[in-house]
Amino acid sequence: MAVAMLSDADHDRVSAAVSAAEATTAGEIVTIVTERSDGYTDVALAWAALVAATALLALSLLPAFYLGLIDRITGTWANEWTPGEIFLVALAVATLKFLGILLIQLWPPLKYALIPGAVKSRRVLVRAITCFKVGAERRTHGRTGILIYLSLREHRAEIVADAAIASKVAPEVWGEAMAAMLAEIKAGRLADGMIAAVERVGAVLAEHFPRAENDINELPDRLIEV
Repeated sequence: MAVAMLSDADHDRVSAAVSAAEATTAGEIVTIVTERSDGYTDVALAWAALVAATALLALSLLPAFYLGLIDRITGTWANEWTPGEIFLVALAVATLKFLGILLIQLWPPLKYALIPGAVKSRRVLVRAITCFKVGAERRTHGRTGILIYLSLREHRAEIVADAAIASKVAPEVWGEAMAAMLAEIKAGRLADGMIAAVERVGAVLAEHFPRAENDINELPDRLIEV
C-alpha cells in the first residue's frame, strides 16, 4: 500500500482548524501525522527465526523423506548420509528459510500484514506518548496540551492529553473524536479526518478549559509530519 501524505493545502487547512478550535479554549492542540511508528525489525526477525526453526523441526521428524527428496533432486542413488552432511543440510535449510522470510518481508504490505494488531497498537501508543513528551507535555502554563497522533502504515491513531486535561476528561470521551477522524480517513480524506478530530477535541476543551482574555498561544498550530 502506498501511503499518501498531506499536501501544502491540507497542512494549511488542518492548521486553520487548530487555530479556530483554540480560539475558544485555553487548551493547546498539537497534530502529528507519521508514515509509520516503528520499523518492526524485531518482528521480521522473529518470523524468520520461527520459519527456520519449523523447517529444522520438520527435517528432524522426517529425515528419511527430506534426505531422500534431496537425493532425487540431485540424482544421487542410495546415498549414505554422514552426520556431518546431515548437519550441513540442516544449516543450509535453516539459513535459506531465515533469509528468504526476511527478504519477502521487504515488501511493506506483507511485512505489516504479518505484524500482530496488538503489537501495532502498543508501538503506536508508545510513539505517540514519546512525541507528546517532546512536543507538548509540560510546555503549557496550565498543562493543557493535547496531541492528536495519526500513524498511517498501522492504521492507528492516538489522543494523548497533559495532566490538567487528563484530570478532568476521561479517555473514553475522546472516542467520538477518534471515530470521526477514522471515518474520514477510511474514505481517503486524511486532512478532513484530522480536522474532524481537531473540531471535536476543541469542543471538549472549550467546555472544560474556556479561553481567558489574556490567553496566549503557547504551542504551534501547524500540522507536523514526521
